[in-house]
Amino acid sequence: MGLLQQLPALQVAVPLIGAPFCALMVRPRLAWMFAVAVAWITFAISIALLEQVLDAGPIHYTMGGWPEILGIAYVIDPLNALIMVLVSGMAAIIMPATRIGIDVEVVHRARHLFHTVALLALAGMLGIAITGDIFNLYVFLEISSLASYALVAMGVDRRATRAAFHYLVQGTIGATFILVGIGLAYMMTGTLNMADMAARLPGVSHTAPIQAALAFILIGTAIKAAIFPVHSWMPNAYTYAPSLVSAFFGATATKIGAYMLLRFVYSVFGADYAFGDMKIGWVLIPLGLTGAVAGSVVAIWQHDLRRMLAYSSVAQVGYIAAAIGFANRDGLIAAIVHVFNHGLMKGALFLVMACVIMRRGKADMESFRGLGRRMPLTMGCFVVAGLSMIGVPATVGFVSKWYLVSSALDAGLWPLALVIVAASLIAIIYIWRVVDVAYFTDPPPGARDEAPAMLVIPAVVLCALCIVLGVWTDLTVGVADTAARLLGGAP
Repeated sequence: MGLLQQLPALQVAVPLIGAPFCALMVRPRLAWMFAVAVAWITFAISIALLEQVLDAGPIHYTMGGWPEILGIAYVIDPLNALIMVLVSGMAAIIMPATRIGIDVEVVHRARHLFHTVALLALAGMLGIAITGDIFNLYVFLEISSLASYALVAMGVDRRATRAAFHYLVQGTIGATFILVGIGLAYMMTGTLNMADMAARLPGVSHTAPIQAALAFILIGTAIKAAIFPVHSWMPNAYTYAPSLVSAFFGATATKIGAYMLLRFVYSVFGADYAFGDMKIGWVLIPLGLTGAVAGSVVAIWQHDLRRMLAYSSVAQVGYIAAAIGFANRDGLIAAIVHVFNHGLMKGALFLVMACVIMRRGKADMESFRGLGRRMPLTMGCFVVAGLSMIGVPATVGFVSKWYLVSSALDAGLWPLALVIVAASLIAIIYIWRVVDVAYFTDPPPGARDEAPAMLVIPAVVLCALCIVLGVWTDLTVGVADTAARLLGGAP
């Protein structure tokens, strides 16, 4: 019973403490095995926490016996419990594949530290999700961000360093905006605890510093979530990073940014103030839908398929931003569900890229020639995840798009519902381009067969989840509905 009570602390402590131990292991295989064990332990903890939250309600954990408003507090509710399942689950699925992936796509001088940095990124993301202290959220954000920049820079392509630097510059700007917003909110409320700050904000919500705080935090989280038009760090970062890093980040990094936006808006500032007084929906909806259309259109013209998937992510994050902006119950459910569902889809697609790179050295359109015959399992995963990206029924993509369209209709904005459907249909074009090349052209001479099972199996697992959770929606929609009810829904 004592161990179960410490699970909130262990959720972050296990990967955070495990990282330096991993660095001390001189044998790469031993470091890999240790990192895999840590990832699976954190995944088990996140599942246990989600079960506890659904059974008994939110969990409040304080460090060192200090009162929650004075010390460091962890608060777990259905929203962040689901986010932690996504982050730790993706780490658990992808980490085993790094044993062979880093030999192909990570520069030699950085391989011995790869798993150490990956565990730091994992710890930072889990810390962002679990903390109930607004300044600790910033601290964990910096931990995950610095680790993320390093992981991108480890790519063998020389352009990875430039992409990492661009990511660092924009990420630092985003973090600075968030820190300024936190400082302004602290100046006016005298507290850093999210719940305590939420209770004190109504008395000072009319002041300029609080209005500026929301504006700064909105811009900072938009950069971290890669919401159009502050998304420019993402295409190069996802294209030139090692494919397994792109798979993990594609499934988690922008989702953590979206989570922060949800947490600040609903748990700190409050939906009534954010949407009613400050009208942030007037910002999120046009930017989100513009990003959804523009990201999908630009993805059509990409020759490098990792860049195509990056611009596709811009579009998918746009759906999440618009769903939040609709400021109603279905919109909140759509945002939460799509955060989780898009993580599964995009993780699977980037794992397909890793498989293709393992066999053909590149992931451009030419590399996909004849893959339908040479690598049928890999290409099958691409088709399933691609159909989910489009929003075909019986896939997870359909579930979140359904709630997104419903939220637009509930808000009385039926023309925007048509925009959402049109943007989703554009995805057919760039997905079909790949299918056409893979199934209706001949493979080049000497083309090899399937990638190693250690790379293919994670993609198969994620694609299976895309179908299972598209039919059985109790986990995603059920948890999202509970989270929306606890967050307070719309103003």
